[in-house]
Amino acid sequence: MKEVQDFYFKKAKKEGYPARSVYKLEEAQQKHHLLHKGDAVLDLGCQPGSWTLYAAKVVGESGVVVGVDIQPGTQWTPQGGRATIHFFLADAFTEETEERIRGIRDRFQVVLSDMAPRTSGNRWTDQQLSLRLAWRVVELAQRFLALGGNFYCKVFEGEDFKELVDAIRPMFGQVKIVKPKSSRSESREVFLLGMGFKGSAG
Repeated sequence: MKEVQDFYFKKAKKEGYPARSVYKLEEAQQKHHLLHKGDAVLDLGCQPGSWTLYAAKVVGESGVVVGVDIQPGTQWTPQGGRATIHFFLADAFTEETEERIRGIRDRFQVVLSDMAPRTSGNRWTDQQLSLRLAWRVVELAQRFLALGGNFYCKVFEGEDFKELVDAIRPMFGQVKIVKPKSSRSESREVFLLGMGFKGSAG
């Protein structure tokens, strides 16, 4: 197991990404093509920046990526061939932050979230905190996703997880539960993938 983790860690550093989490998005992109050239992407809980940088590379110069995180973390230097990146050091779930996001774009083709709660060590508590974050990300996705857009959000599996999955199914043409190879085998994290946003349920 440790050898696998070392592989992804070293691979990320070699390819210029600040964290191994980039491969959880890259794998989904290779299989499901949720990001496209020219897309506008909203990356919630974006630090340390691997997903933001990867998304900026995929959508290219004609795209835009807005990253939001409550932690300062990485400061990105613009690179050729990548989308313009806007970073807001802010709580993604406040009305003020929503207005700042709207100052860049009203609608996005993709909403991403790799957010996780501060873990307590209690599996049930941590799962419930993760679930609460995921529900709030879904709320933001309903406000910001363009019709036909895509959604990719981390959540810990456990009690009440099915309720979340069932709630988002009517919102998308297709919903999948994704467990990337680069996720730690002992981790309960999975990713909810929604493709083809149809609009807010209800």
